[in-house]
Formats: sequence, C-alpha cells, structure tokens
Amino acid sequence: MDPKKPIIALDFSNQEDLFHFLDQFEGQQLNVKVGMELFYAGGKPFLERIQAQGHDIFLDLKLHDIPNTVERAMAILASTGVAMVNVHAAGGKEMMAAALRGLEAGSNGKRPLLISVTQLTSTSTEQMNQEQGIPGEVLDSVLRYAELTKAAGLDGVVCSPLEAAAIKAACGPDFLTVTPGIRLESSVADDQKRIMTPAKASRSGSDYIVVGRPITQADDAVATYQQIVSDWSGQK
Repeated sequence: MDPKKPIIALDFSNQEDLFHFLDQFEGQQLNVKVGMELFYAGGKPFLERIQAQGHDIFLDLKLHDIPNTVERAMAILASTGVAMVNVHAAGGKEMMAAALRGLEAGSNGKRPLLISVTQLTSTSTEQMNQEQGIPGEVLDSVLRYAELTKAAGLDGVVCSPLEAAAIKAACGPDFLTVTPGIRLESSVADDQKRIMTPAKASRSGSDYIVVGRPITQADDAVATYQQIVSDWSGQK
C-alpha cells in the first residue's frame, strides 16, 4: 500500500455505486478502505473484484473479541490478500498479539499491515469521559492504547491526525499512524470532530491518510482526489 496516496474510504451503500465510482479512476492504482457494511454484503468475491482492478485494500472491520476468536478470524482475513487490517486496542494486548499470530499463520507471503483503533475520530472528550468512563483528555487514552499496541507487536494505530506527532514521540518514528478525519479547507466536517487538512496531517506525522466523503461525494471525484494527493505530498 503506497503511503504517498490517500486511502479512499468506500462508504457506499451498494456495490453498483461503488464500482461506478471506481470506474472514474480507470488505469489508476488506488488505496481503498472497505468497511463492515460492504464486506458483510459482498464477502471475499467483492474484495477480489476490487483487487482485480489493481487496488490495494484496507479492510476496516475493527475486530474486538476474545483472543482465540480474533486469531482464527485474522487467519481467514489474511488469505484474502488485503494490504491492511485492524482491531480495537481496547481488546487488550493479548488479543492484539493473537491477531498478529493469526495474520502470520494465514498469510501466503507478506502479511497485511496490522493496526489498532485507539479512539474513533467521532469521539469527543465528553463522550470518552461520560460514556466510556475514561478520565482525562482523549490524547491520554490514545497514547495509552498506542503504547499497548506497540507492546503487542502491531505495526501502528488508527488515530486522529491531531495525535500523530505525540504518538510518534511516544512509540517511535517507524510506528505507523493511519489518520482519518482528513478534510480540505473547503470541506465540511460531517460527523468527524478531530480533523485536519492533508498538508497539515503530512507535517504532523501521519503516515497514511483516510479520506471518504470529500472525494466520494465530490462533483468531480478525480479532480478532488488529485487535489488531495497534491496537498498531501506538499506539491501545491
């Protein structure tokens, strides 16, 4: 998965709309994110159809279960040939280590990158304090989860771009930060609360950025994608 290219979140309600969107990028290799809704509807054949067009997939299922179940599930997901998968860091160190074992056992060659979710970018400090019962600031929780993820041997975390620099400082420069919540200056925030532009995310230490609606709902998706690539790489 090329870190120079943003990961496009394919948040479509059906496969017909998704492939109509991808047809606009004929001849280009994209990084794309497939979430629960589409994967549960289409399964492995759906992933294979995307891969047949040359695209790399971040399979965003956020596994969170007992270690044995996660390990077995990851062994199956590894066989799909996706480039990246994830778990919830809240599942704990043992569960994350089990996920890594499953990926290694199920991979035929290079295993997918394995990252964890720290705090969702839709989570506010108030929600974390009152609903999750976790005191302090969001960054405190994110750093705790990131350090636990590194201790489990995973490649990195999903986090807000606002937290990437602090995670790099705590976990080292090679620990990956995958950051949703990316918006152009002209884009609305939607349901994201901790957001940043591509250029600022690049300067803040994000290794991969995830962009959905600003591209998928744009009047000219290809032009918007190229604008984000340019902004992300610093070529304005």
